[in-house]
Amino acid sequence: MSYEEKGTWLYLVVAIAGYSFYLSWVLPEVLAGTPVADVDYVAPMLWAIGGAIVVTIIGRILVEIVFPSESTKGDVRDREIDRLGTRVGSSFIVIGALGALVLSMLEADWFWIANVIYLCFVLAALLESITRLVAYRKGVPTW
Repeated sequence: MSYEEKGTWLYLVVAIAGYSFYLSWVLPEVLAGTPVADVDYVAPMLWAIGGAIVVTIIGRILVEIVFPSESTKGDVRDREIDRLGTRVGSSFIVIGALGALVLSMLEADWFWIANVIYLCFVLAALLESITRLVAYRKGVPTW
């Protein structure tokens, strides 16, 4: 497994774990009937995002210590897979921006705007990672 593929697996796992952490912190308040204007979502969201960044950095280092790669330099195939994954994942960034724009025009609570953006970031990370992992296994499509 290449250095880039290992990083993609780590990115996928951390995205899922970080969002799960966030949901486990915020969702009980929402389900308990707390008005969304009173839900403390900012600190958990910042902890989830910041924690994901730190865990990804430390995880990348640990993965390379335990399972060292022959090279950390990507080849042409790695660059093509990276471009494909980025193009596919970017669609959810756009969807999140449009969703936040519509919610702000409807004067929705900040809770919903922030959560739509965060959800779309997570979905973009998942879609990007899955696209890259499929491309590593099946090859880059030549449309």
